[in-house]
Amino acid sequence: MGLESLKNLPAVHEIIPGIESRLPGLTPSETKKAARDGILWARQCVMDGGELPSTDSIVDKCALLGEAMKKPTMEQVINATGVVLHTAIGRASLPPAAVEAVSRVARGYSVLQWNRETGKRGNRDTHIENLLTELTGAEDATLANNNAGATLLVLSALASGREVIVSRGQLVEIGGAFRIPDVMQQSGCTMVEVGCTNRTHLRDYANAITDQTAAILRVHPSNYLIKGFTSEVDLEDLIALGREHDIPVIDDLGAGSLIPLSRFGIPSEPTIVHSIQAGASVVTCSGDKLIGGPQAGVILGMKKYISKVKKHPLARALRVGKLTIAAIEASLRVFLEEDDFIAENHPVYHSFSRKPDQLLERAMAIISSVTVPSGCSLEPEKMSSYVGSGSLPDYAIPSAGISVVCPDPDLLLKTLRLSSPAVAARLEEGAAKFDLRAVTEAEDSVLAELLQKRIAELWA
Repeated sequence: MGLESLKNLPAVHEIIPGIESRLPGLTPSETKKAARDGILWARQCVMDGGELPSTDSIVDKCALLGEAMKKPTMEQVINATGVVLHTAIGRASLPPAAVEAVSRVARGYSVLQWNRETGKRGNRDTHIENLLTELTGAEDATLANNNAGATLLVLSALASGREVIVSRGQLVEIGGAFRIPDVMQQSGCTMVEVGCTNRTHLRDYANAITDQTAAILRVHPSNYLIKGFTSEVDLEDLIALGREHDIPVIDDLGAGSLIPLSRFGIPSEPTIVHSIQAGASVVTCSGDKLIGGPQAGVILGMKKYISKVKKHPLARALRVGKLTIAAIEASLRVFLEEDDFIAENHPVYHSFSRKPDQLLERAMAIISSVTVPSGCSLEPEKMSSYVGSGSLPDYAIPSAGISVVCPDPDLLLKTLRLSSPAVAARLEEGAAKFDLRAVTEAEDSVLAELLQKRIAELWA
């Protein structure tokens, strides 16, 4: 029949009932699109010299297309990379209490910025102010959409049109092309660089102070280290210099730890509490790194400076919504408890608390449940994990996981990335490595099933 068979293509309305019966849950527009795409597929089969598929085959194809359409693009990921705070796959996993808080607030209306005593408009910062001041000792606090936004907002509010002093060794660029010099320029302040890349002294800051100096900025280097012949000025000395000249010191902590990581056997990052106790005027950090909450920028410090930040026009442009506030409030509450409670109820710190021997036992249990074809093997292996997101870039946390040797480990990793749920792992030494530090115990059986299935599909 050739091209003449195209006149027998079914109409959209003729195959919609079949699609609906095979795949309930599609919206009317999605059903129509699946029908049109399925008909186009059948047409192309004929144009390529094949036979016209049967109506049932076309409906089956439409259902497959509809299934793909219905699938959310924000796929769940099993994080077997060994990087706990992996930026590309969403950084921190929220504490269960935060997940529940988001669900509760998303289901309906909430007291976002409504003063229930007066019935009038209130302040959305009230949900987090008391928690942050209690946890850190700061006088006041607010939130921005992320730490880049927090830095931009603080500089805009406190230093626009004036000078801000910063060490050359702290002019960092982190992922996503976030550069301190660019943010400072965007805020309207003039950057005054002092010192050298590897060494900056207190006298460098002191000599740079003029009547145009609005602030001194200290920036945590995040994802790099300078080693060797180096020196930097202690925060306490910067604060003493600032007080001498009545100049605020802004401390951009980056990851922003609320508690010492040494409690979990990891070298400590600078903590928010230390900066506040030292006397920093304003401290900024991320909410979705070592705090382990949703994406947000935390701004806290002295009331006279935070009040200016809150009143700046950019504060509204960079503010967070109700879901973020609900999640970060619940995440912060976890830190009111003891270390054991934090380790059990906060996914980030639960990952940090896992011992290599425990991970090795889990690796062996997964391996024992997977049968692989000839030419492939799974072995338990000691590995190195990392905090991630710019925290402790040179510190490897002893960990363990599974090493998979197969004919094409890169193909295996790609296939697993495209699975549901997706699996993120790494390629090292010619093998696919699955570090279990950030994999939950509940995900072990899912990972085992995916390894079994994908390896068999590729090499059985």
